[in-house]
Amino acid sequence: MLVLILGLLLFLGTHSLLIVAPHLRENVLATRGKGAWMLPYTVASILGLALIVWGYGLARQDPTVLYATPPALRHVTLLLMLPVFPLLIAAYAPGHIKTTIGHPMLIATMLWGAAHLLANGTLADLFLFGGIALWAGADWASVTQRPRGPASSKAPSLRNDVIAVVGGLIVYVVFVGWLHRVLFGVSPL
Repeated sequence: MLVLILGLLLFLGTHSLLIVAPHLRENVLATRGKGAWMLPYTVASILGLALIVWGYGLARQDPTVLYATPPALRHVTLLLMLPVFPLLIAAYAPGHIKTTIGHPMLIATMLWGAAHLLANGTLADLFLFGGIALWAGADWASVTQRPRGPASSKAPSLRNDVIAVVGGLIVYVVFVGWLHRVLFGVSPL
């Protein structure tokens, strides 16, 4: 469990710098350049992610069960996961979805975490999915309080919304029907 917790602290800590030190990035970029920021940030993120994957795998070998999830919650989990992939794509394909929601990736991350907590009841699940969902909520709260940059002069693209929804639903079907089992050894169905 320690490896998982260290990975979460490193990964989420790196991604929390804008929450706890909003001007740190700009200061480092201004004084030492892009490489001085990107190299340690990237290395810490990759190392944190690797520790999360390794630590979660270790924790699954000897799980501490906190609660048993009723089989009916699988349907709720699948329903909560439905908007996750469209929201993730909408974060990178700016349209009305992104304009309306503001930060679709953080909303997707909170939904992902909540959905997985409904389906999984071990201590490792609580740390992984609960920790990431809580972090996304804290980041969302922080981001909504920060001043926004200049608004884009381009009108939101309906085409990008269609790409986000259709593409996201296709990814959802592939992930739920096949890829989740291949990557994680568990079928959500």
